[in-house]
Order: sequence, then C-alpha cells, then structure tokens
Amino acid sequence: MHNPALPVDVVLFGATGFTGRLVAEVLLARAQAGAGFRWALAGRSAERLAAVRQAIGAPATLPLLTADATDPAALASLVRQTRLVITTVGPYTRHGTALATACAEAGTDYVDLCGEPLWMAQMIRKLQAPAATSGARIVFSCGFDSVPFDLGVLFLQTEAQQRFGQPLQRVQGRVQRLRGGLSGGTAASMLATLEAIDGNPAAARLLADPFALTPGWHGPVQPDGGGAHQDRPGGAWSGPFVMAMINTKNVHRSNALRGHPWGRDFAYDERLVTGRGLGGRVAAELLAGGTRLQNLALAWSPARALIGRLALPQPGQGPSRRQREAGSYDLLFTGQTVDGRSLAATVHGDRDPGYGSTSRMLAEAALCLLQDVPRQATPGGVWTPGAAMGLALLRRLQAHAGLRFVLKD
Repeated sequence: MHNPALPVDVVLFGATGFTGRLVAEVLLARAQAGAGFRWALAGRSAERLAAVRQAIGAPATLPLLTADATDPAALASLVRQTRLVITTVGPYTRHGTALATACAEAGTDYVDLCGEPLWMAQMIRKLQAPAATSGARIVFSCGFDSVPFDLGVLFLQTEAQQRFGQPLQRVQGRVQRLRGGLSGGTAASMLATLEAIDGNPAAARLLADPFALTPGWHGPVQPDGGGAHQDRPGGAWSGPFVMAMINTKNVHRSNALRGHPWGRDFAYDERLVTGRGLGGRVAAELLAGGTRLQNLALAWSPARALIGRLALPQPGQGPSRRQREAGSYDLLFTGQTVDGRSLAATVHGDRDPGYGSTSRMLAEAALCLLQDVPRQATPGGVWTPGAAMGLALLRRLQAHAGLRFVLKD
C-alpha cells in the first residue's frame, strides 16, 4: 500500500482555509481509526499550518509542508513528496493551474472541489496527455459538486442495467431538500467563472454547452434546465438548480469516459423541487425569474463586485459545527428506458452539503483513489469521480461519509 520512497501518501494543500481545516479533521479521524495512510498538511505559512495542527488535535509529528500556489517550482517539489494531493485552494481558475499541472507532470494523483467548468475544460485539454504519460489520475469535482449527482446517476443506471438489461435513456435529477448553504469557495468559484465569460462569447457558449467537458463528443439536445417545470400533471413543480451547470457536464463526461454505457442518446437534467400546487408553481416561477435576473446582474461587472462583497459568503468563512451537523440534503433520480420502463433512486446526505458533507466526500475520494482503485482500471488521465472510482467510492461514502444510496420500489 505504501511507497517507502515517498515521505507521505496524502498531502492536504490549503489546510489553513475553512474547508481545508474541515478536511484535515476528517483525515485525522480516519488516520486515528486505522485507515492506513501517511499524510501531511501543506500551505503558504508554516506558522498557520502549525496552528491548524494544534487546533485539530493532531500529533506534533504530523508533517507540515510549505508552498505557494503561485510558485511552480515549490509546487513541483511538493507533489514529488507524496502519492496524492488534495487541494481546497480555489477559485481554481485563479489558483489551481500550477498545482494541477505539477501533479500531471510528476505522476502524482490529484483530487479537488472544483465546480468551474471553463477551467476544467482548459485543464482537460492541457493535462490529459501528460497525465496519461506520467500515470497521474487527475479527478475534479469531488465535493457536493458533483459526487452525489455523478454517483446518483451511476447507481441508478447500474441498477437499471441489472434489472432491465439496458440503460435508462433519460434520467432526471431533482433536489428535493437542501438544508445548508454554499461555501465561500463555491461562491468565489461562481464569480470567477462569470468573470471569465465577461465579454467572451466563446466562453459563454462553452458554459452553456452540456458537453463542454467531453472534447470530441457532442451528444443530443438536452432538456432545458430553465423556467418553471412540472414533471407530470399533478406532480411537483421545480425551478433551475444553480449547480446543474457543472453537475450535468460531469455526468455526461462520466458516460463518455466509461465508453457510453448509458447510450449515445442519453439525456440528463437537474432541477430544484419547489412543491406541489399553486404554491409550488409560484415558487418555481419566482426561482426561474430570479435566476435570470441574477445572471443578468452578475454579468455586469459593478454588480458582480457588489454581490461578491455583500451577498455571498467569503472564502475562509463558514457555518458552525452545530449548523453543519444540522444540515442535510435529499436527491431523487428517476429514469426511463427507451421502451418506457422506469426506475428511481434517492441519495441522502446527513450533513450540510457545502461543508460537512463535502469535506468527508473529498477525503474519501482521496483514500478511495489511493487504496481501492488500481491503475489498470483507472490509468493516468483527467477523470470524473464516477468514471475514476465508481461504485468503490459509493461504498466508501456509505460507510464513512454519511451518504445513503437507496433504490425506490
């Protein structure tokens, strides 16, 4: 399991940030429980890293490694000391390229929390070849965006193929309940993505393309995620879901990376459920209208700057432990085969999605990639969680991260 030539198995880069510290707490608990890995904290400041080490109750022997996200030479040295790097330092558009590149060139596995499709599309083109050569497995989006959605679809499709002998041609993802907010890092990533499309029509088209992360492959027209929608007469209403922009792209990339087992005509959409009846419809229409107005406001630079200062959580900020543990979420996935047979599954998370659940998902993704996934099955390259780790990650999340994947009868 261990390579004695390397000082550690896992380096957590960004350990002094709010989310990074939460991941450090998870890794410490897993190490103390005998998960069998050596690890280190990394960041810009040795003094701040030492403070985090003491605050989480880690032993004084836990290594501290210093490197700046803007120093390629320091990052190249850092990644050669470990088998895998976890990074929580975002927005990745601004701070992620040098570290991801260093890992791809060195053959060091990499996992992050990225939900920035424009940057991810650039990195797929840039890093696929060097990662394939070096053996590095680069896995983006290992938090709430997009693990529960990516694996929720994978779980449902696996069950459909076993039950029906064929995949579901269309799957709908519905966020039924969401208790807890966006992280400051996610909010900053959204603003960074919107800044990247300001005055850039090509970037705007890429952001709107559900197949933006599948270079060389473009599937059929997908369902419209905007507006108010009722899945069936008398059913619940739903409106646009802010994270569908990244989740749908990752789901289609997983299908492509796995060789299109769900078909080349596969369709997928995600929405936020607002309720039944007139109240549900009004809420869905308000959500749809608010989303359009928000997008217009965010496209205007002065409004974007104001929102960034006042309305969104800042990186490094987050809820209390009590708030994180009081949060939760419930997702519903329903699908239909070409001949009309249906299947449904739910995904439940028992913590705040942006922090409590995300920190555990990221840690388990790292350990899964290291300990459960042989390179023969997942060789070097740029991956999604579902394509790289699949049901092995699902089993870890159910055992250690408070997620439940349940097939509905």
